[in-house]
Amino acid sequence: MDKHSPNQTNPEPIVSNRGCPVHRKVQADLQSPITPLLLEPTPRTFNRRSALKLGALGLASLGTLGAIEAIGNPLRLVEAAPPPRLPNIQYDLDAFIAPAQTIEGVAFRFGPTHTIFATARLNRNPNRQDQQMLDRALATIESTYPFSPKGVFSCISYGLPYFRRLPQQLVSHHIPRLASNPNRSVLEEAVPGPTDVSPRNPKIAKQRFNVPVVIENNDILITLRSDLLANLIDVLAWLSGSNKLNGRPLTSPPFTKLFTITSTRLMFVQRGLPREIANKHTLPYAAQVHSQSPMWMGFADQQVKGSGPATITTFQGNNSAHLTNIRRGDYFIDGSIQHLAHDIQDLIQFYEPPEETYIERVQYMFRSNPIPSVGNTDQFTNGGGPAYLDNLYQGRDDALKNARGINTFEGEKRMGHLSALQRSSRAADGTPLHIRVDGPGFDKLDVPDGSDQPKLQFSIYLPTAEFFRVMRVNAASLDLVEANQVPEEDNGLERFLTATRRQNFLVPPRMHRAFPLVELT
Repeated sequence: MDKHSPNQTNPEPIVSNRGCPVHRKVQADLQSPITPLLLEPTPRTFNRRSALKLGALGLASLGTLGAIEAIGNPLRLVEAAPPPRLPNIQYDLDAFIAPAQTIEGVAFRFGPTHTIFATARLNRNPNRQDQQMLDRALATIESTYPFSPKGVFSCISYGLPYFRRLPQQLVSHHIPRLASNPNRSVLEEAVPGPTDVSPRNPKIAKQRFNVPVVIENNDILITLRSDLLANLIDVLAWLSGSNKLNGRPLTSPPFTKLFTITSTRLMFVQRGLPREIANKHTLPYAAQVHSQSPMWMGFADQQVKGSGPATITTFQGNNSAHLTNIRRGDYFIDGSIQHLAHDIQDLIQFYEPPEETYIERVQYMFRSNPIPSVGNTDQFTNGGGPAYLDNLYQGRDDALKNARGINTFEGEKRMGHLSALQRSSRAADGTPLHIRVDGPGFDKLDVPDGSDQPKLQFSIYLPTAEFFRVMRVNAASLDLVEANQVPEEDNGLERFLTATRRQNFLVPPRMHRAFPLVELT
């Protein structure tokens, strides 16, 4: 019986893809050294003209961009020479970014400063010519810009609407299934979280941003990352028809008739940047945002301990965990699932004095047993306490102990965000089964009154869509809250976040990143 389709009896692939031209080309690329056309991108700063171009592409407000421009480019640790081949796991940047640095005794590792998430819908079904065109376009970007923080990292993934355009027998045959339930695919659509505003959750309402979540229906997600925002603007503009790339004339691929960009979301992760933007926009809580934190809520979440190795997040996993029935040689080896969400953050409520002291906020983020820090005498100015704290793993029952008030700070019943996530986010040996790509944003998207608001631009790579669904349910931990009568105001971060958009995507391996499976139709 075929492992991908219980109703089929033929265990062999429907069509062999080993001899197709696209497969041969990508295989050759994976085996060949990287040879950029330009060893370094043309030096370019982010200026007003860049801001206008970015605004035309539907990205963040000019005020936000001005604040980013004012802080300048980040200081990047000296990077080791990258390996000669690009990773088949598209988002595996481990060998291409600076090593971890120790801050206040804890190891942190920062990815590229800027990320653009661009979603798109296809205007028609792609064909072999489209596949080859996309393959060439992605290769052109990588031959023009170094695969490094000062160049461009790219990753492309595909939603269920894309796979519905293909013969379903082919899709069913090649997309892996859950090891725990072979009747279920690793790619299932996102659903509202238990504390999202949704008809599914009639009792849930948010204090300030009561916006219902939308499950999006995009075909494609393009994730572009770099320390230099101008590089990302340039690439996105080239894909949209600018006919220039890295300062040189270069005909853009004719994508405008093939797909339509539906959203572009800018994320930035740099120490102190949220505070700079808060100051520039005179946000009422600006003085309370930690001056060295890379995140709006004041606590850095880039701990080395908080993410797993890239292999554990793939369909095949590693020795710590293996959640699907994929086999060696299957089409989607080195593939994974990418969840993309858009969250408005209610920081007025989060930093509200006198109730929301540092002691309260640190427990919302981490846990109460033990409390990571009691902060400073002044609980509000400059965050009220340290921003760089360890991400400890204390077992899957840690959240239960906190909910019951066992040895918690002042004996209170509380839920900590990380403690609740860890009910299911790690393998049996404690290794995280995910890689988060999340960080601050500041824009108008989905804000009812059209004002710029702090955002959490959230994305995560993991082995299955079901794994994320369970992890999101556990982040809310409403079962523990109800069973142990945890006060609503002590349930982690749930009341401060409004998710307005969600969607799941399948990340193919690099060798099949251009319109996967089309060559087999």
